[in-house]
Amino acid sequence: MDTIGLRRLYVLFVIEVRTRRAHLLGVTAHPTAAWTTQAARNLVADLDQRTTECRFLIPDRDTTFTASFDAVLPAKASTP
Repeated sequence: MDTIGLRRLYVLFVIEVRTRRAHLLGVTAHPTAAWTTQAARNLVADLDQRTTECRFLIPDRDTTFTASFDAVLPAKASTP
């Protein structure tokens, strides 16, 4: 997404398909693996006990989704 000042921003969000609820995890001009990992930690903390309901996670192929990002997520949430 580009701003009015033509500055590029990256948005990380998760959509719960069953409830159609969207979770905005963060917006940054410079996404890193550490930033996405922290966003995943924040999501798990926000969802609390509902993380056991998660079955799949479908990330894109960006290099910011590393093994540390995957390690934060519940064991049931797997990448297909």
